[in-house]
Amino acid sequence: MRAFRRDRFPVYPLRVTLSVVLISYNEEANLGRTLESVRPLVGDGQGEIIVVDSGSTDRTVEIAKSFGARVFVEPWKGYAGQKNSAIEKATGEWILSLDADEEVDPALGREVLWLLYAIPIWQKHGMPVDNGTESKELRDRGLEIGLDEDDLKGFVIPRKNYFLGRWIKHGGFWPDSKLRLFQRGCGKFQDHAVHETVKVEGTTSAVQHGALIHHSYPTLSDYIDHMNRYSSLGAEMVVAEGRVGFSVINIVIRPWLTFFYNYLFRLGFLDGREGLLLHLYHAVYVSWKYAKAWEIGRAHHSPGGSSKT
Repeated sequence: MRAFRRDRFPVYPLRVTLSVVLISYNEEANLGRTLESVRPLVGDGQGEIIVVDSGSTDRTVEIAKSFGARVFVEPWKGYAGQKNSAIEKATGEWILSLDADEEVDPALGREVLWLLYAIPIWQKHGMPVDNGTESKELRDRGLEIGLDEDDLKGFVIPRKNYFLGRWIKHGGFWPDSKLRLFQRGCGKFQDHAVHETVKVEGTTSAVQHGALIHHSYPTLSDYIDHMNRYSSLGAEMVVAEGRVGFSVINIVIRPWLTFFYNYLFRLGFLDGREGLLLHLYHAVYVSWKYAKAWEIGRAHHSPGGSSKT
């Protein structure tokens, strides 16, 4: 585990408490790296870490507690339900929601620290008007980010996705911005089986520096297992929308169109062999999703099965 170095981050007098929230299940390989990256954001009693675990059988809970996290072990409620449970337990004024395989890079850490320092100044005093060095930074950066918006409640953060150890920069995978930093009480994950996203009541802006590092799929087996699981969840969403028939367009043609669009028109081929494999297997995921939706629909309409779709 890398040593914590406070000198990578500026020392700002924090005026807002931050809650870093995440969910976990057997994340022994990832969690220590993730929590080490946020230690500067919650140190000295200025923040907290909330982990909602769904029954890990490895060292996940032990690792979380070693970083001072408040750990709650709960039955699995789906991605959105589990993440919202973590949010509900947060006490900070602002929430940073992470996945267990994500890491806050140093530039993003500095940006979050600056925001936590600047936001309450803008909220209390408005735009700084004098030309001192600190006031000028508060004014110029604040206006660029949008701190003059009265209902600014959240920030989207770019994310670097790594596949087989390579940063995927093309094919729609960069900047892959996600809304992850938001004011407590103003954001909630939408109840979708997959691709859960935060909805914020208010306006949002984007951080100007840094990114999340997503150590998503270190091996092909990891990616195939993930796509198999997500295609099943995606199939359930397709069935819920009433699209359960066998469709050559969705099972055969759509996957290939997806591949050519991402690999050729969105320049996925520039990411080398890793890019080829990523987009090829993503197309397979699309085919699996619609084939599984047909399978579910057929089972529901078979003798002895449910008539619901």
